[in-house]
Amino acid sequence: MSQSSIYAEIGGREAVERVVDDFYDRVLDDPLLEPYFAETDMEALFAHQVQFVSAVAGGPVDYDGADMQAAHEGMGITEEAFGQVAEYLHAALVENGVGEATADSIIGEVAALEDDVVGK
Repeated sequence: MSQSSIYAEIGGREAVERVVDDFYDRVLDDPLLEPYFAETDMEALFAHQVQFVSAVAGGPVDYDGADMQAAHEGMGITEEAFGQVAEYLHAALVENGVGEATADSIIGEVAALEDDVVGK
């Protein structure tokens, strides 16, 4: 399956917005993760996340947010927190109708960013 077909397969922007909404519901309900977002403009973050997931899925969107390392610098994100976020994204994808193989492909793209996101 090509990257360009993933965005269309999952249902385009509306589907990505549903996934991201579900994803943040999960993240913000987790006591481990919620503190990372305490002083975050969630509306802006939601828009960036929709853009990011759309771009990773091969949609007609270019991600124009800060690079991952700059965006997460100084946040002290742990490997455990990163892994939990990836699990929630995977669950949100699958529970919103994205096939397991497609969800795995998207998570593979996200996993490749771990070194840029996790604080050392």
